[in-house]
Amino acid sequence: MYRLWLIFAQTATVLLAIFFVISTLRPDLLPWRPRGEIVTIKETVPAVVSSERPDSYAKAAEIAVPSVVNIFTSKEISEPSSPFLNDPALRKFFGEQFESSKPRRTSSLGSGVIVSSNGYILTNHHVVETADEVEVALADGRKGKAKLIGSDPETDLAVLKVNLKDLPAMTFGQSQQVKVGDVVLAVGNPFGVGQSVTMGIVGAVSRSRVGINTFEDFIQTDAAINPGNSGGALTDTSGNLIGINTAIYSRTGGSLGIGFAIPIHTAKQIMEQIIQTGSVVRGWLGVSMQDMTQDLAESFGLDSAMGSLIAGVLKDGPADKAGIKAGDILIAVEDKPVKSTSELLNMVAALLPGDTVRVMVIRGKQEKSIQVKVGVRPKQK
Repeated sequence: MYRLWLIFAQTATVLLAIFFVISTLRPDLLPWRPRGEIVTIKETVPAVVSSERPDSYAKAAEIAVPSVVNIFTSKEISEPSSPFLNDPALRKFFGEQFESSKPRRTSSLGSGVIVSSNGYILTNHHVVETADEVEVALADGRKGKAKLIGSDPETDLAVLKVNLKDLPAMTFGQSQQVKVGDVVLAVGNPFGVGQSVTMGIVGAVSRSRVGINTFEDFIQTDAAINPGNSGGALTDTSGNLIGINTAIYSRTGGSLGIGFAIPIHTAKQIMEQIIQTGSVVRGWLGVSMQDMTQDLAESFGLDSAMGSLIAGVLKDGPADKAGIKAGDILIAVEDKPVKSTSELLNMVAALLPGDTVRVMVIRGKQEKSIQVKVGVRPKQK
């Protein structure tokens, strides 16, 4: 009897094991179906997602984000004094705490781009111009105090230096080859929410006469740029730096799809001067200029509106010493034609002070070549 019971128990155990295997691996072989439908799905291999998706900019973001820092600035200010501070009775009652106003600190934020592994960071002048303390926070969690090396208000650029090791510097791209319609990424810290990446296209290049800076040659983009993004990176789809985000066009303070970035080839020239000398030196002619219009051209007896009208000449300035007069129309500098006043301003600023250059003007319907010794542009307040 015991033997029969042992055989029965072993047989039942084997049958249960077979049933478990079949119900798990091949439930369709059973005469009945378990509760619920069996859903068959198709899933891509994880490696294929990251390497073959043409609509993803994850690789570019992965390259760019570590090189963009959050910038926190603070400044100590004093509360406005009260007329009651001069009351002897109140001063006696409240004691020393009533003697003077208590200072407090205000803070603001922005973004910056690590451009050198030894600590140089490029940002906007307006991000750090009023600060007496600057702190940067990296994407990897590190923080450090930053020193202002120098800034240039006329292009709204500034250079910081931070003493941290193994900094991930961003690779400079070719901003002069950027075209309208190119896809770009904006990386920064909008509204202080944390590191963010937005995507858009280039809407225009060499955008000037915006009224933001003295020297303007912006890349215009519809990638969302908001407060806090200032000084952050504008990159191409390979994660290379092509611009420094600097401003938005907005009536409300929020992004309306028109943002402006300083091309990195311009920022690089300014940055190198600041690092070497602490400031920026530009060429100067000592004239005030005005855009030529068709009406002005007709009044001067010209067929087309070309060049820039010299509206005024500073006495004893480089142009005055060279013989340039108010009313002249400057049409070329070193054989490079002048299309607008903003373009002429950039051309003259790029000249080396002390060099002698040839300019072409129209005076009395006649073209005239004049040699001018370039001066140093005065510092602008």
